Amino acid sequence: MSTNILVVYKKNFEEVHDMALATVKSSLDRLVSENIVRVDYTARETVRRADFDGPDLVIVLGGDGTLTSIAHSVDDETPIMGVNSHPRMNDSDGSYGFYMGSDPDNFEEDIRTVVSGGAIVNVLPRLQAEIVTTSGNRIRTDPALNDLLVANTHQYQPSKYNIQISSDVSKEPINIAQQSSGCLFSTFLGQGAWFRHVANIEGTTFPLEEIDDHYLFVARDLPRGDRRDDGSYWSWTDKPTLMTSDMHRGYVVADGWDEFHFTRGATVSVDLDGPKLKLLTFRSTIYDRVAKWIHA
Repeated sequence: MSTNILVVYKKNFEEVHDMALATVKSSLDRLVSENIVRVDYTARETVRRADFDGPDLVIVLGGDGTLTSIAHSVDDETPIMGVNSHPRMNDSDGSYGFYMGSDPDNFEEDIRTVVSGGAIVNVLPRLQAEIVTTSGNRIRTDPALNDLLVANTHQYQPSKYNIQISSDVSKEPINIAQQSSGCLFSTFLGQGAWFRHVANIEGTTFPLEEIDDHYLFVARDLPRGDRRDDGSYWSWTDKPTLMTSDMHRGYVVADGWDEFHFTRGATVSVDLDGPKLKLLTFRSTIYDRVAKWIHA
């Protein structure tokens, strides 16, 4: 039985991305001719959630931004393979491609590794928020591979909210009213995307046994006098966070993409119970790339 593959590619009419797509297509054409795979192609700009119902494998050709935007539509059963279309190792203006396990130079070998069952499967946790409106409607946001932002839709106005974070038995639970520029939640892997630019956690490492079930929280631009070291400023936790909005209009944004809006009185709960993502890599695990942040 052939493997059904969906290729989602970055299309911005730059030659480097067109060349990468031609390389990927040439390799896949050979597999098609051998009756090993069946392939559909779609540009990121035209892809729809329904396109992800049938594939056995999703290949994302682009950079990390392309992958995180596409991953929102990928369930916890379908593996996803990132191919860096413009690697920084070939061009200083290229993409670092943290989540991209392959590149055009290695793609032919890597895709054959996938169809033979030899790829490394990294099962990654994802953040997700649930909004409960004042009328009782429940809205589940897109799952976030990197981070979730909860903030006022008008960035020139403060984000006002009451925040509750359950704690472990050694600490009192947090229940406090805050006013900041919003709250940022990050997975362990996502901290390199935005979190470390917001909170000063340089030199902090995290226990290996916690990195798949804990997440990071920070209240952005909280007044310095309110930055207490009790978890109400930044925290590393495996417990849900509950926020009650005291702002006229706010939103939750997953990985910097779609916005989910709410109004005053709504509650927003955040946890790490989103659908996991099966990310394929080849020469190392995804955690090998951030070994400096992990301690045994």
